[in-house]
Amino acid sequence: MGKTLKKLGKMSRREGVALSPSNKVMKVMAKRPYAPGVHGSPQGTKGRRTRVSVYGTQLREKQKAKRLYGIMEKQFRNYFEKSTRMEGNTSENLARLLETRLDNTVYRLGFAKTRPQARQMVSHAIFQVNGQKVDIPSYKVRIDDVVSVRENKKQKRLFEDLEKRLSNQTIPAWLHTDAGTMSGKVVGMPEGEDLKEVYDPKLIVEFYSR
Repeated sequence: MGKTLKKLGKMSRREGVALSPSNKVMKVMAKRPYAPGVHGSPQGTKGRRTRVSVYGTQLREKQKAKRLYGIMEKQFRNYFEKSTRMEGNTSENLARLLETRLDNTVYRLGFAKTRPQARQMVSHAIFQVNGQKVDIPSYKVRIDDVVSVRENKKQKRLFEDLEKRLSNQTIPAWLHTDAGTMSGKVVGMPEGEDLKEVYDPKLIVEFYSR
């Protein structure tokens, strides 16, 4: 995970926001809260700010979201196109599709410390949904789905401090976590505050709607 966190730290500096709650990324942002490279450093810019176009602003929001969830461009655009075919607000639909990915759900439930770790854990078939092994990070969870650690994976060191971590973590209202059984349930869909992240989905919709 070391190389992944290092990459996340660099991407966080580029986007101007922490893309992971890990201590390593937070320390990088606190020490160097500017874009990487000569032009991003205080010495390179001499305190001047570059004017960003509307297109540039929209592009940066898209990049933030892609990097936050670890999604490539083709898949991300597919999410946008799917959100336009759904009933309701397109920007909220997009944010909801991203939040209900299995890897993000595992992260939100508190079973992983970061989204990259959650994605890796799902890919390694550590979790099951409704009793069935699922190793696809993009798998979409639905109301009443139960996400749990597979029985033969519960003794992994990854979960040694799970109860302590969960006691200090705020679980979103659309999810319920049971530390004792190492499981979580989708009790609703993310709405309102649960959809607020470091990116603005409305600008992403505007980017793709040009």
